[in-house]
Amino acid sequence: MLGPLLLTASRSDRLRRIVAASPLTRSTVDRFVAGEGLGDCLTAVRSLTAAGLDVTLDHLGEDVTDRAAATATRDAYLRLLDELAPLGLGGRAEVSVKLSAFGQALGEGGHDIALEGARRVAEAATEIGTTVNLDMEDHTTVDSTLAILDELRRDHPGTSPVIQSYLFRSEDDCRRLAAPGSRVRLVKGAYKEPAHVAFQDKAEVDRAYVRCLRILMEGGGHPMIGSHDPRLIEITRDLARRTGREAGSYEFQMLYGIRTAEQHRLVGEGERVRVYVPYGTDWYGYYMRRLAERPANLLFFLRSFVPGA
Repeated sequence: MLGPLLLTASRSDRLRRIVAASPLTRSTVDRFVAGEGLGDCLTAVRSLTAAGLDVTLDHLGEDVTDRAAATATRDAYLRLLDELAPLGLGGRAEVSVKLSAFGQALGEGGHDIALEGARRVAEAATEIGTTVNLDMEDHTTVDSTLAILDELRRDHPGTSPVIQSYLFRSEDDCRRLAAPGSRVRLVKGAYKEPAHVAFQDKAEVDRAYVRCLRILMEGGGHPMIGSHDPRLIEITRDLARRTGREAGSYEFQMLYGIRTAEQHRLVGEGERVRVYVPYGTDWYGYYMRRLAERPANLLFFLRSFVPGA
């Protein structure tokens, strides 16, 4: 019951102001967000990569309402890539962008504004030997996002999309994208979606995830398994054995601050693991979706309001 309520709350400006203003929120935000500034982000990058983990970096923000904000998001990513260049990490440090933060939802012309902003970031990423991941948002953005993906891949073939298993369409999208050289991140989905476009039952979402995973693992691309679920991790490793995939021909992706011991365990066993590292001041929407995903995250949040807990 709480999950849908929290997903609704993630889009509430009123609740955003209340939660962001509470000094008690800060300690729990720090668990999931690598700080508000670029310096904080780079500190996390150095620490994670030194431990053998790869990273994908998200400058937090979404649903911008004017072109100036979209330009500011683009420029924040350009600064990030400029600061990453001297680290010489190449593809070990890529960036993840939400196209709604690049102007995708600005109405007429929004798609083209987002495409041009993402193209600038993809060009800068290519210059330093890395690439861009296009985060997927709610179902209304999928067609636009995949169209932008196709455009960017003409000059930047390493550009990758996120596919959400709870959408009915996702198996067909995976079949199209499971081509040689195609990098695809597979997640369950973290937005409140209507029943006519997405599975609502957790068991159905999990089964859909496995079906999509099998398509990607049997295809010629590079699957990126975005999950903390131990069962799905083992299913992935079993599929890798069955399909003859070597370590490095796929990767696990986990969120910053969640199941860190498991991240290190998998690296120690020879798996490639990439950590999704968000940073920035506009953390509210991301943070609320993390609370909605797992009751343990919500419990951690509520305990922060109890003195001595």
